[in-house]
Amino acid sequence: MNTGRVDLNLLVHLDVLLREENVTKAAEQLGITQPAMSNGLKRLRDLFQDPLLIRTSEGMTATERAKELQPQIREILSRVDQAVQPTVDFEEGKSSRVFRIMASDYAESTLMPEMLKEVRQKAPNITLDVLTPSDVSFADVEQGRVDMAINRFDHLPQSFHQKTVWTDSFSCVMSPNNPIINDFDLDSYLSAKHIWVSKTGVGVGVGVNPRQVQKLGWVDEALSKIDKKRNISVFTRHYQIAILLAQDNDLIATLPTRAIGLNTQINKLQVKDPPFEIPSFELKMAWSPLLHSNPAHIWLRNLITKVAERVKD
Repeated sequence: MNTGRVDLNLLVHLDVLLREENVTKAAEQLGITQPAMSNGLKRLRDLFQDPLLIRTSEGMTATERAKELQPQIREILSRVDQAVQPTVDFEEGKSSRVFRIMASDYAESTLMPEMLKEVRQKAPNITLDVLTPSDVSFADVEQGRVDMAINRFDHLPQSFHQKTVWTDSFSCVMSPNNPIINDFDLDSYLSAKHIWVSKTGVGVGVGVNPRQVQKLGWVDEALSKIDKKRNISVFTRHYQIAILLAQDNDLIATLPTRAIGLNTQINKLQVKDPPFEIPSFELKMAWSPLLHSNPAHIWLRNLITKVAERVKD
């Protein structure tokens, strides 16, 4: 390929086309007409000698060559963005920046309170806008509209930067008056009624189907591996609510250990190890390559890392 033929705007077009897999939507996002977008796709096909996007019964689908190109194009655009960014140090004490952070309920209840204390002390004019996973999409993070995503992720786009915040285990929490408190084993656990808390992903949330164990999360997946199933009576999306409900005499909540330990209601409850093995999980932070070299964003990442070290100890 003759690099003299490469138009940077074409690479921007390709990046958006591969993300949207739709010519009309890509054109709208770039603020150009559909014919101009179609012409750009024609030029890209000629440049790479590949169809890149093929129309199927499910819409436009990326070719294997396009899938290989996507992370490379994202990296090229990221480096260009970094090259033109002014190299100005971030002054935390003077900044009035708004950081938009997508955080799961788990991350919000365990990490965010300490983060807020640190921010108020060191950067009192900075604002934290904490969003739920259902408020944003991976595209919002990738395009830098959201500064950071903090959650337990089943998968992340290949272009994202990521770092493990900490690893956590699971514990069972229940009322001291629960009838199985002194005879807590797998059989009594399965005979009890349970509170389920969502393992929140990214995007608009939907209701759950109790019969679809594979979609219920780590606890139920662990039980399914030993051919067992618990009796779930309550479904909620919030750890705080689950802990409050666990004060009822016949309910059990199986939750991340760190979320339980930081709750103010814990002195009213009993905490026990699960009577079966549940794999530990990683809380991760993920961000766009577009923000990776931004001084303010570097400060934010360092702050999260510092706070996480303090919380997990």
